[in-house]
Amino acid sequence: MSKETEQGKKSGLGKLVIVILVIAVGFFLAWRTGLVSKIQDVEAMQLFFKSFGVWGYLVFILVYIAACVFMLPGSMLTIIAGIAFGPVLGGVLSLLGAAFGATAAFLVAKYVARSMIEDKIGQNQMFKKIDDGVEKNGTSFLILTRLVPVFPFSFQNYAYGLTKIKLSTYFIVSVICMAPGAFIYAYMAGEIVTNGFSAGLLVKFAGAGIILFLISLIPKYIAKKKGISMDELK
Repeated sequence: MSKETEQGKKSGLGKLVIVILVIAVGFFLAWRTGLVSKIQDVEAMQLFFKSFGVWGYLVFILVYIAACVFMLPGSMLTIIAGIAFGPVLGGVLSLLGAAFGATAAFLVAKYVARSMIEDKIGQNQMFKKIDDGVEKNGTSFLILTRLVPVFPFSFQNYAYGLTKIKLSTYFIVSVICMAPGAFIYAYMAGEIVTNGFSAGLLVKFAGAGIILFLISLIPKYIAKKKGISMDELK
């Protein structure tokens, strides 16, 4: 075994140990502060973030980033953002949290724990489809999978870190594609809490439905133009 190979393995092992320690500390702090149970309680989460005052914005974004890195569902956090911070600000914060969280997972896969993640998902059929899709269609495939939930969001974040997609491209496309959903879900949640159910809310729901429908046409256009079969991705 060459010295370079041995040093590479030691370096990879060192990074892996650091990742494990960070995850362990994160889970320990979440458990000690009661954050794990609070995530499952919308009202408790609302009070939790408000207790930090202005710093609650940063805390929320950090919690969202942690949820992405640890592959926890973030949709509930988007709804909580709309309730805790209001429709518009909640949308902004949830979008920032989702974008930075997705990027954090991407960076972990690309630079920090690449070997470990390759061993974990390298032979996975979903990863192979993503890797082949990027190889053949580049950014178009990223846009398609961000707009259509063919693959789990958390899985995508790590999988794309192992592909040839550039960090800047990944971040920009993710922000643009996630923005409609983040604002719509946060806005609707905030509206229900603020104004309750009304005729006006039904009109807004209808408007949101139309927007989501129009957005859903984009992936179909991309798939048709690139000759991608959506059935083969499932």
